[in-house]
Amino acid sequence: MFFYLAKILWFIAQPSAALLLLLFAGLLLIGLGRVPFGGAAVLIATAGLLVCGFTQLGVLLLLPLEQRFPPPDLKGPVTGIIVLGGGIDQHNSRIRGGFALTDAGDRLTEAAILARRYPEARLVFTGGSADLQPDGTTEAGAAAGFFRAIGIADERIMLESASRDTAENARLTKAKVDPKPGETWLLVTSAWHMPRSVGCFRAAGWDVVPYPVDYRTYGWNQLGLLSARPSLGLTQVDLAVKEWIGLVAYRLAGRTDALFPAP
Repeated sequence: MFFYLAKILWFIAQPSAALLLLLFAGLLLIGLGRVPFGGAAVLIATAGLLVCGFTQLGVLLLLPLEQRFPPPDLKGPVTGIIVLGGGIDQHNSRIRGGFALTDAGDRLTEAAILARRYPEARLVFTGGSADLQPDGTTEAGAAAGFFRAIGIADERIMLESASRDTAENARLTKAKVDPKPGETWLLVTSAWHMPRSVGCFRAAGWDVVPYPVDYRTYGWNQLGLLSARPSLGLTQVDLAVKEWIGLVAYRLAGRTDALFPAP
């Protein structure tokens, strides 16, 4: 129920969609003769779109998430590498052929680099289908093909293909892997997604080593610049707001061990 409710609510609550719906509602009200209310709605929506699109509001919201967990200073052997889903489009990969990476494709490429660097480590990909109406294809299946294509042996690859969100990633992967005390498991996911991911794994009783990738910001000095592409600004705001809401919702539902997990 949590999965379906989150999907449906976010569809209309994401800032870009909410502002566009407000703009439409304002124009509709003006057309119906409710000019004061309609005009106010149009003004608010337009201002919101301009701020989100042209300023660095998205960067400001993303930076605390991305800076929360620094890259680890790895010493000693690595038992395994856990890769969270979200980096490959299973539908595009199946229909078009090849391996279609998403904006979060760094999750797979960096995991492949780590697998080469630590040849004894197991490689675990966790991710099923996040579709409201699954068609039987899973992200894990597409990811497995990608890892095999770049030369990673089948015996090193473990797949968890039933999870639909981050909390299920953590719970189902732990059950499948059954980690032992003293083992070192790296968690590879986007830097902006790392706080919630770590919180989910800790809540599942697994103290993983965060390995953030897929940074969407350059650093605090980026805040003085205007966004060169309004579409990018809106995307960053949507991404950041979703993650902050996710942190609150997951904590209230007991799916993470802290509101804003820290190192």
